[in-house]
Amino acid sequence: QVQLVESGGGLVQAGGSLRLSCAASGSIFSINTMGWYRRAPGKERELVAAITSGGSTNYADSVKGRFTISRDNAKNTVYLYMNSLKPEDTAVYYCYLRATIFTYWGQETQVTVSS
Repeated sequence: QVQLVESGGGLVQAGGSLRLSCAASGSIFSINTMGWYRRAPGKERELVAAITSGGSTNYADSVKGRFTISRDNAKNTVYLYMNSLKPEDTAVYYCYLRATIFTYWGQETQVTVSS
């Protein structure tokens, strides 16, 4: 079993920055992808960013140039650095880890960006 524990998030003014962290523990297959989804009020869930255990990254167009995802494989932890935040980044953010056919989810983290 794999557990994901998120930290970070909160309330920030537009233009500000936040960092989300997600630490995985348990029986983790070494080859995996970790990342973040978000769901804004009234919108579909959106893949924000993802990073493979090899370091390849993928970003939603809406966050390119503003968000950076990184990971520490030794700590099984993924980070999402969010800069130049906009009110439209307000959402519930979910960390995930995908390995083989399994996907594990962290608890939701609220990010609110005030204008």
